[in-house]
Amino acid sequence: MKKGFDNELYVRLQSEKILERIRKFDNKLYLEFGGKLFDDMHACRVLPGFESDAKCKILLTLKEQSEIIFVIGAQDLERNKIRADFGIPYGTDVLRLIDKMRGLGLNMNSVVVTQYTGQPAADKFINKLKSHGLKTYIHHKTKGYPTEVDVIVSDEGYGANPYIETTKPLVVVTAPGPGSGKLATCLSQLYHEYRRGVRAGYAKFETFPIWSLPLRHPVNVAYEAATADLGDVNMIDPYHLEAYGKTTVNYNRDIECFPIVRSILAKITGDESIYQSPTDMGVNMAGFGIVDDEVCRSAARQEIIRRYYKAACDYKTGNANAETVERIRLLMNENKIELSERVVAKVAADRAEACGSAAVALQLDDGSFVTGRSSNLMTACSSAVLNAVKTLSHIADEMLLLSPIVLAPIIELKKEVLREDKVKLSLGDVLTALSICAATNPIAEKAMDMLVRLRGCDAHASCILPENDLSVMRKLGVYLTCEPEYGSKDLYGF
Repeated sequence: MKKGFDNELYVRLQSEKILERIRKFDNKLYLEFGGKLFDDMHACRVLPGFESDAKCKILLTLKEQSEIIFVIGAQDLERNKIRADFGIPYGTDVLRLIDKMRGLGLNMNSVVVTQYTGQPAADKFINKLKSHGLKTYIHHKTKGYPTEVDVIVSDEGYGANPYIETTKPLVVVTAPGPGSGKLATCLSQLYHEYRRGVRAGYAKFETFPIWSLPLRHPVNVAYEAATADLGDVNMIDPYHLEAYGKTTVNYNRDIECFPIVRSILAKITGDESIYQSPTDMGVNMAGFGIVDDEVCRSAARQEIIRRYYKAACDYKTGNANAETVERIRLLMNENKIELSERVVAKVAADRAEACGSAAVALQLDDGSFVTGRSSNLMTACSSAVLNAVKTLSHIADEMLLLSPIVLAPIIELKKEVLREDKVKLSLGDVLTALSICAATNPIAEKAMDMLVRLRGCDAHASCILPENDLSVMRKLGVYLTCEPEYGSKDLYGF
């Protein structure tokens, strides 16, 4: 697949930019780290060539100078907020990320539970962290925020929060998602540092929107589509334009809260000239990693369509509101993006119509298409993936990859032991069976080796797929979308 982004260049430029910002202050920088440290699949999709762990690689280059604070909102724990791309709760994601960081040797400082008001779920999470020996802090809502700066920057405001002991020049403050309290944690620490005579600094690292790209560039529009449920809108940074006469892009929340942040920073530091704009606060260098703009534009247009399908399916299943779907549809209309650009969707629809059942189409890395349909034996997803690995390994269609001897006990288990109403092999079942067959069958082994080539491939289903199939497709790295229609009239296990 064509690459539009140079990941190595980006890691180098971004690391240099962060080090440069640390030097502007007293060798102490609190960096609000937005987006995802690992598994940044949105960036991978809109910037082909971007590696999902690029931000982690940046931190590894700064390993000796940095430590990490994780922030999570007590309200997100209480309502069990889910990270959409992995289908896991925010609290679980924090634990997963801490494990991964420790495995890489990155310096974990602590976890901060913010906006705490005695939520039972937060108490349970805090106790779990402490039982594992993790330093844990509690921050309550900041008194006086957002209007009373004199109260915010006082012992009643940020001073009421416990000080988090840090030792490294770079303190990365990150979270599993937006609205977790990263900014408040950074500013609270800044207040305590200045009380201790340390001239620390604050900066923000967000990949999107990319400030150096035009406002209506598809990569920036894709960010709006991705955050349609939050109501984020990309805007020209008016403060940067006024201060420097240069046009840069930011988003509404940062622009709206900039006067407040600037006032708080000035009150803490005594310096009103630290930052003149929200763009000044940022250190993002992603725009300079783009080496083929046309490839990134095309990829971003596809992502906008994917976001539409995701929102439409969520609305169908009651997990999103109509306004989110309408906002993405409006973005598509404004930027002249048609659903017909997602060719794989038409292939899936044609296959479903021809066979009279649910179907999945996959576009392979050479541009060709394979399909699979739902049958009494397996789901459409399972069939499509098997057909894809057969095609990639040049195995004849009539050749059986899965031995009946291996499938029989799996079917028996699902039917007799697990007592499933519908005994149909999911994608997870099929891949397990394939791996067993690969142990003794060289042809099955050859097919299994092709699974890695599905990463980054586009796919579309003619109906909403069960979560277990969606989860495995995500793990395979397939960019799957679904028609916002149910595959049957059943209310459970559609």
